[in-house]
Amino acid sequence: MSRGERSAEARRDWGTDDAGCSILHVDMDAFFAAVELLDRPDLLGRPVIVGGEQRGVVLSATYEAREFGVHSAMPMSRARALCPQAVVLAPHHDSYTRVSRHVMEILADVTPVMEKVSIDEAFLDVSGAVRRLGPPAAIARQLRERIRTEVGIPASVGVAATKFVAKLASSHAKPDGLLLVPRAQTVHFLHALPVGALWGVGDKTRERLHRYGIDTVATLAATPVRTLHRILGVAAGQRLHDLASGRDPRSVEPERVEKSVGTETTFSADVTDRATLEAVLLDQSHRVAARLRAAGLVGRTVAIKVRFADFRTITRSRATPATDVGHDVLGVARSLLAEVAVPADGVRLLGVRVEQLAPADGGVQLRLDEDDQRRDAEAAMDSIRRRFGAAALGPAALLRRGTEQPGEG
Repeated sequence: MSRGERSAEARRDWGTDDAGCSILHVDMDAFFAAVELLDRPDLLGRPVIVGGEQRGVVLSATYEAREFGVHSAMPMSRARALCPQAVVLAPHHDSYTRVSRHVMEILADVTPVMEKVSIDEAFLDVSGAVRRLGPPAAIARQLRERIRTEVGIPASVGVAATKFVAKLASSHAKPDGLLLVPRAQTVHFLHALPVGALWGVGDKTRERLHRYGIDTVATLAATPVRTLHRILGVAAGQRLHDLASGRDPRSVEPERVEKSVGTETTFSADVTDRATLEAVLLDQSHRVAARLRAAGLVGRTVAIKVRFADFRTITRSRATPATDVGHDVLGVARSLLAEVAVPADGVRLLGVRVEQLAPADGGVQLRLDEDDQRRDAEAAMDSIRRRFGAAALGPAALLRRGTEQPGEG
């Protein structure tokens, strides 16, 4: 759910000339909520929130709920206070993965030059599909219709000459729309936006720019580059000036490499028992390792994320020899957790993430026999789960202690 700054002026019709606008950004609207409504059509048109019934955070919300100020990552208690009439649905991550796969297959039918950004959005370069399917705007319309007809959920599409502008265009097309920004209108479109719409402009950067009277993209583009270097630093100042001027040389990368693989659990009640936290780490570590093996990746850094009852959040990480073995991930995660003091009011969220990923066949150090046996055993568990379901088999320690189901990150 995007919460980037938008502009009513930028939502207007910018013309129909899509020559040179070969970049499409396809973004599902309120994706998790839209998938849930496939099984609950009786809730169409009503405010719906996807997340924990009492605790946790909002994962998604329909536009009817957003009108009350509800947005993703908001504490569920706050969301219920803002929109008490909303229907709260528990998330079903397997369904999201299945529907996402269907959507990505539709996109891949158009062009192999597709960069999946997340479970519900992707960039396409359709320059090679124009002769077969028509101009870019026509392709965008076809995609929206296919996703609606074959999958049953809405999608918004931005069409532009660059990735950055296509992403902004899809954001301004929401909900369930299409926005074309002709190449010749790129700068005019950008200059209709608040400065917070630019990638990399968060609250602190926006406040810093505001102190210098820079509140719009147009003002930033007109500011001397040297001034921006002084305000923001050379790299950030140059990058933002380029974006504000319509310069974005990045191409669509068909094989986008994951930067990390992780999972998190938000507890229904704050946890103070360290043994329970370690049991959750055990489950999470094996889930993450299974995903690494499925993707043919290994990682060289293990990190944990801990959110306390007061929403204070900390992360800790440590380097490790390249691994895709749950036992290895767990060992590092446990040692990191041992260094964290659990307060009396407990922990509300715990997560494990493996970073610095590389292909598993890319020169990983040879393992000792015991490590090889562990990996073989875990790989065998993977095949059993694929055949009989994720709950069919797991570490024995988890059979003696119930753990809450984590959300994939």
